[in-house]
Amino acid sequence: MAKRQPASPIDFPVLFLTLVLLAFGLIMVLSAGAVLGFNATQNSYFYVLQQLKWVGIGSVIAAVVVKVPYTFWRRFSGIGVLVSVILLIAVIFTGAGIAAKGSARWIQFAGITIQPSEITKLTLVLFYAHILDRFPVKKGKDWRVPLGILLPFTVVILALVYKQPDLGTVMVLGLTSAVMLLQTELPTLWFLAAVPALGLPLMYFIHGYQWQRILVWLDPWKYASDIGYQITNAEIAFGSGGLFGVGLGRSLQKYGFLPENHTDMIFAMVGEELGLLGTLLLMVLFILLYARAYYVIRECPDRFGRLLGFGLVSSLAIQTAINLSVVTGVLPVTGITLPLISYGGSSLVITLVELGLILNVTRYCVKSPKIERNLPNLSV
Repeated sequence: MAKRQPASPIDFPVLFLTLVLLAFGLIMVLSAGAVLGFNATQNSYFYVLQQLKWVGIGSVIAAVVVKVPYTFWRRFSGIGVLVSVILLIAVIFTGAGIAAKGSARWIQFAGITIQPSEITKLTLVLFYAHILDRFPVKKGKDWRVPLGILLPFTVVILALVYKQPDLGTVMVLGLTSAVMLLQTELPTLWFLAAVPALGLPLMYFIHGYQWQRILVWLDPWKYASDIGYQITNAEIAFGSGGLFGVGLGRSLQKYGFLPENHTDMIFAMVGEELGLLGTLLLMVLFILLYARAYYVIRECPDRFGRLLGFGLVSSLAIQTAINLSVVTGVLPVTGITLPLISYGGSSLVITLVELGLILNVTRYCVKSPKIERNLPNLSV
């Protein structure tokens, strides 16, 4: 499989939509981060220049990933997830971890600050794709082997990420794992049992500030001057934008009113400056990207490629959905970035690498205008 030649070039629609979203994100980081950058460094372009640096690094790595057959990366699935666990342990239990805003999520290596939980989003999908392909569930009790391997690693990783604490990434990792398992013939009873088995104990360990976020979610304006300050200002941003927005670069919320306006809450900046039409345009771009990627990947001729592509697209789609839901008040506030749009080094680089792998998989997919009836069953 590793020596097989690509069936076609990379999928241009996926590449085009990725570049459009990346350009959209750079413009919004330039606008949203201008005031904060000037106040911190006397340079309004500080954050967009930093973002451009990470775009360059991520693009170079993604270009390499696109060229190397995706089956090559399979051999690193085991070591990758082990390295992720080691890094997560180092963040929490050693002095190497860097804490900021109440969370220890970063670690410095060779002068570079990285976020291990972001790396885990990639390595866990790769590991799941390898194990689920290596031990297919076809009949009877075949599910015992893959589940016996995957569940211990998943529980350990989720516990370590939650310990940081980083509930948003826990949600992404947990939901991504679930949707990948659902592509197999695992008994439905296991999924029904897993929800109370894992969810209820988690409620016991929930942090005090997370309970506060739930209270804010239920009635944000009751706590508008305190713990509900961020989400209520996000709502003000959306309300101020109206249908067409106040204009690009003319946001008032970025003048110290909306915290994290260039990172987690950047979608609110889109709503204020570009209005409802701008937010709808951004959502349509995301939907087109993920829908096109799903459509092409389903034609991948081998199960590992389909699982890998499906898992990567699902991870990005889940993260996007959670961020948009948080910023619009559908879910309680949790710190998670909007792929390709929010400011952030580790997040952006890993997102570009994931998209590079997705484009790699598309090279081996048979892309035709319609699916012929005589094609073999290519479902994951």
